[in-house]
Amino acid sequence: MKNGLRLIGLAGTNGSGKDTVGEVLSQKHGFWFISVTDLLRDECRKRGLPVERENLRAISAEWRRQLGLGVLVDKAMAAFNELPNKDSYVGVVMASFRNPAEADRLHELGGTVVWVDADPHVRYERVQANAASRGRAEEDTKTFEEFLAEQEAEMHPPEGADAAVLNMSAVRVRADIKLENNSNSLDIFTRDIETALGLA
Repeated sequence: MKNGLRLIGLAGTNGSGKDTVGEVLSQKHGFWFISVTDLLRDECRKRGLPVERENLRAISAEWRRQLGLGVLVDKAMAAFNELPNKDSYVGVVMASFRNPAEADRLHELGGTVVWVDADPHVRYERVQANAASRGRAEEDTKTFEEFLAEQEAEMHPPEGADAAVLNMSAVRVRADIKLENNSNSLDIFTRDIETALGLA
């Protein structure tokens, strides 16, 4: 908590339901939800680059090297602090952490990190089914093998890589709460979210 504001950072595998957690907290519990990945997507478009995960990874690493490892958390909080109605929110929920320094930065601010996961086949089917409706057809149209390869690239940094690259396995270790989302029932997942976060 910072000044009574509840801060929650979401992390987890692709298609696990991170945005759903953010939407539940936003729509039902008075949180302001921001996707830091959307900040990276916007930067891709500004640079005229295809919105692909490889480009998002590259820009996020560049920002961390130039602006500090916790830059995405700081950018999210800066965006919140610019809101004219920020006092109407009980907290901020931000997704999606992919570098351990983001979890560390949120912990410095008194926040809670939540890791969301699900079976890979379940996640792949969700991503494929929702790609077009979420405006991510270009980004998410992959084979299952490509989907798993991208996950591996985001979970474990290559040997010799610096601290600015993605390392989701290190984020998972730092998570305060872990949620499994293998059901396709929004009601069940909502109940699990509220119970885990003490909002039930």
